[in-house]
Amino acid sequence: MENKKLDLNTILGFMILFGLMLYYFWVKKPNQEIVEDQNNVEQKDTNTTEEFSSSADKVISESIVINDSLANIELQKKYGYFVYSASNQDKYKDVEISTNLLDVKFSKKGGYIKELIVKDSEGEKFVDFNGNPISLIKDNNSDFNISFSTTDNRSFKTKDLFFEPNVSKTDNGILVSLKAKVSDNEYLEYLYTFKNSDYMLDFVVKSKGLDHVFNTSNSAKLNWNLKSYRYAKSVSYENRYTELVYEYNGGDDNYLSQSESSDKEAEDVTYLAFKQHFFTSILLNNNSFKTASLKSENLVVKLDDEDKAVYTKAFTSEMPLEFKNGALNESFSFYFGPADYKILNAYNKNLDEVLPLGWGIFGVINRYVFIPLFGFLSSMLPYGFAIIFMTVLVRLVMSPVTYKSYVSQAKMKVIKPELAEIAEKYKDNAMKKQKETMALQSKAGVSPLKGCLPALLQLPVFYALFQFFPSVFDLRQKSFLWAEDLSSYDTIYELPFKIPFYGDHVSLFPLLASIAIFIYMQMTSAQNMANQPAPQEGMPDMSKMMKYMLYVSPLMMLFFFNNYASGLSLYYFVSNTITIGIMLVIKYFIVDEDKIHAKIQENKKKPKKQNRLQKKMQQIMEQAEQQQKLQQQRKK
Repeated sequence: MENKKLDLNTILGFMILFGLMLYYFWVKKPNQEIVEDQNNVEQKDTNTTEEFSSSADKVISESIVINDSLANIELQKKYGYFVYSASNQDKYKDVEISTNLLDVKFSKKGGYIKELIVKDSEGEKFVDFNGNPISLIKDNNSDFNISFSTTDNRSFKTKDLFFEPNVSKTDNGILVSLKAKVSDNEYLEYLYTFKNSDYMLDFVVKSKGLDHVFNTSNSAKLNWNLKSYRYAKSVSYENRYTELVYEYNGGDDNYLSQSESSDKEAEDVTYLAFKQHFFTSILLNNNSFKTASLKSENLVVKLDDEDKAVYTKAFTSEMPLEFKNGALNESFSFYFGPADYKILNAYNKNLDEVLPLGWGIFGVINRYVFIPLFGFLSSMLPYGFAIIFMTVLVRLVMSPVTYKSYVSQAKMKVIKPELAEIAEKYKDNAMKKQKETMALQSKAGVSPLKGCLPALLQLPVFYALFQFFPSVFDLRQKSFLWAEDLSSYDTIYELPFKIPFYGDHVSLFPLLASIAIFIYMQMTSAQNMANQPAPQEGMPDMSKMMKYMLYVSPLMMLFFFNNYASGLSLYYFVSNTITIGIMLVIKYFIVDEDKIHAKIQENKKKPKKQNRLQKKMQQIMEQAEQQQKLQQQRKK
């Protein structure tokens, strides 16, 4: 029984315990409404976050749209019709191309050439006296711009517009297109065409679909400006041959002042060249500019120290462009390269006139004698020896003229005693003295004119050579003996100070040339002074003037040529040395003064035939003598 009771008690305990557990779990059960409220709160928080995030994105998006709109308004306000290109400017890039002779970089803003390096026929870059590449254009020294107005009363300059670049290759070159767009199919285009082995490039300015944009009542204007860099050791010498040259009026050429700032208005201009001594930039119009405003400004004269010069001259030009049927369509050519006669002359566009070879007979001698001769000699000899050999040839060709001049001086020396007798005999009768003097000179076969004529005949040759050597591009950076560059001055000693008009260095070739000129003038002056008659009252003493010139001329030569090209000084040194040698040979081995005197005495006995000029002069003298006698009789 007890076991049964125990079992019943045990069962009853378990039941009570189980009931208590059920009660506990029922009391602790979460309230459904609370759970739902919590879920609602969590969902609400989530929705709030999403709504906030969406609102923020919307604000940012609207801000971007507003900013873009403001930017577009500003672009529209600034660029007007050309807002299309301006809004795409970040997509454009500067363009670089390279040919066998040129390295060129184009600017997306303005569409013009921003950098241009010149190379030789071997593809090597030309360098200046410091070894830096010759860049005709760099660091904003050049400005090419077309200004025009539009139908919405705006004024534009192409240098402020953005151009979309496109580069393509052709069979023998490169085509570069730059477009300032109004729309995808409406634009102003710069089209450059390069050939692989040519310094000349074609350049076209044309518009498409812009007849509603351009205000054709106002003409467009083309401005091309350039500041020429210094490339040579002697800036004063380089600046002397740096100038603005232009062709006008169907083939005439002219230039602006080399030494001073100047400006000119020209008509019917075919081309204009910004020449920088040994390099040049030329703009050619395939038709012509009706008018052109040109200006050259000398930048070196403004400097206290020429050696600090970066630029030599500033060139500016302005030419009008005409609209044709509401469009621009102009065809030009650019030349960027050496100022070399052979290259420029090959284009058959009169570009060789850019070189200062001399006018008239001087230019003819250079073009048809000295340039071909020097080209032939320099193809076989080093340039220094080519100069010497050409100088020898010139002096030998001119030696007959030198001989005649010396013989005339020798004859004058022989008859000088007789001339002195005539002067003394007829000192009170100037007409009679002049008549007898001319008669004696005629019988002796001498004349003052014959003595001057040989010197006059040599002047065109000497001046042509003076113009020739500074224009020879081939001499540039060619060395000879101690001269590092025959196109610039040689230096044997650097002075610790600067001498006005001379410089801060000593050049040996000008020094040698001055010594040679001194010796030559001493020889000729001694002869001339011996032939000079006694000075008349009131007349200058020519012998004293010759003595002054004997010392002044070599000194002027020394100062003048110390900064000139050593090739030119080499020529003068060799030329005068050869002339001295020829005169010594003539004096001691060819001309015999005793024989000349004997021949003059024989000529006196023979009747002398007179030419027309001599007859005319004699008649004039006789008439003057008769008039003088009549005046004396009237006085009596």
